[in-house]
Amino acid sequence: MATLSPDQRNYYYLLEAERAGIHKPILAALYQAHSSPALADGETGLGISPANRVSLEQVNTFPEQVQYAANAIRSLTDSLIAQGFQGTDLWKPEQGRYSDKFLQNVARGYAPPTSEASTARLEACNAEQLQQAYLADLEADFKADNLPQNLAYLDRALLTLVDRVTAYYSGLPHHRDAVLEAVRIWRELDTREAAIASVVPADRVASATQNESEIDIPLKQFAERLSANYGGYPHQREALIRLTQLWRQLPTREDAIASLEKNTSPEENLSIIDPALITFIQRIPQFYQGQGSQRNALTEGFRLWRQLDSRATALANLGITPELLKASTTDKTAMQTLATQLDQELLNFVRVVPADYKEQEYQREALIRLVQLWRGLPSRNQAIATLLEDQKRLNEARRQALDAAPKPVPVAIPKRPARWTPENIQLSAAIIPDGSFTWAEATHGGTRMPTTQITVDAMVRIARLAQRARDRIGRPFIVTSWYRPPHINQAVGGARYSRHIVGDAIDFFCDGLTGNQLYWSLEPWWPGGLGRYTKFPNLCHIDARSYRARWRH
Repeated sequence: MATLSPDQRNYYYLLEAERAGIHKPILAALYQAHSSPALADGETGLGISPANRVSLEQVNTFPEQVQYAANAIRSLTDSLIAQGFQGTDLWKPEQGRYSDKFLQNVARGYAPPTSEASTARLEACNAEQLQQAYLADLEADFKADNLPQNLAYLDRALLTLVDRVTAYYSGLPHHRDAVLEAVRIWRELDTREAAIASVVPADRVASATQNESEIDIPLKQFAERLSANYGGYPHQREALIRLTQLWRQLPTREDAIASLEKNTSPEENLSIIDPALITFIQRIPQFYQGQGSQRNALTEGFRLWRQLDSRATALANLGITPELLKASTTDKTAMQTLATQLDQELLNFVRVVPADYKEQEYQREALIRLVQLWRGLPSRNQAIATLLEDQKRLNEARRQALDAAPKPVPVAIPKRPARWTPENIQLSAAIIPDGSFTWAEATHGGTRMPTTQITVDAMVRIARLAQRARDRIGRPFIVTSWYRPPHINQAVGGARYSRHIVGDAIDFFCDGLTGNQLYWSLEPWWPGGLGRYTKFPNLCHIDARSYRARWRH
């Protein structure tokens, strides 16, 4: 009997396809076409059986079957290349898939050479069934990820990006990871450590593993040779796709493919320096000494941040009017008082920047200009270069190091309102005064925010009753579900008229107690709805409907 869901199986397919540099749908197709052997974990396999030094015990679970199936596809591909197969014999570039010829070879099965200790036997299967399953999984991926239907552009786009990678390689960790992953997949290696060992002399491997900046030059040299050595083989293409994905810090292979349709440049978006910018801003109060250059840098940063047209306007917004400036020009004490006032306002501005930063271009440019003036640099590009160096130190810094990012300063929480509304909810606040339940619990961490006052009032109503219940039980309630907007309720299979939609229902459990124990403790006095679940024996449901209702679902 199957123990894994399709999504769980797909996770293993993705993991091993990424490792081996093969196309994921072939693993899903092998599972469908074989549905054998029966495995020790209750699953069925991908047609993998013991061979050479791979024993039955090594291929007797679903994850192991997927792993060795990926190895078999990789080894079979190498065997076909050795026999003279070209890239176009193995892959259809415009369709982004393995060729029918390759699928036919997979369906015939594969017995690896005895020299391959990590490859098992792939048994033969029905070729038509394999192809149909492969194309079905491919189509599902295309639809789910909105990939272009014609991928004829992809190889050219990949090579265009790779040809310019070395010009933009700066040694940032994600740059290093991107090229190192390309090395690993291109050279058909299974681990990062093996990839490092393949680019440096043997006597430098230990040092390079400890300090990976030592591999930056070899990685750039490897990248420079990629285009000239590209033969359109599937694993080479996967290596370049993986490079693109990690270079652009995208979540999936498919995102990388889609991103190349219109943009083939390895040039970074300036968001790459955002952590360095925010860290710089956070450190300003520590290093501010009231020097004229520092004050000027902050004033200009403030002006650009607020999108004001002049320095005078910026000063006015900071509370420094032209009349005050004119009056202080002949009075040193007044001038000092004015400078102190300005410094305080500028530092107040600096302190709110990390919380108010929305990654808008004008905000980023304001902070870059602030850095440029603070550091006395002649150009914007030089300021960006110094921030890139800051970013590298940030990425490599240990927790207590001076270069590490400062701990964030909590934003001042406003006073508790007299009445909660959709506009003033504070996630960390207790819903009722001195209560145990917070708005974070009620809104699923802020992802299910109420939009009407009726819903807010309903959530407050159940919070008051739930507090009484908690006090009677004497244990914390661990909330699993509270307010659910209609679309969320439908997605999780909630009842059409569920009280969770109203906002005055809670599903919860208590450590050490069963749902039945909670039910019998609350049943005598709970004034609204009280329920328990056969399928979830530790869960209990309460709601604040206006009449007593009891049920077991």
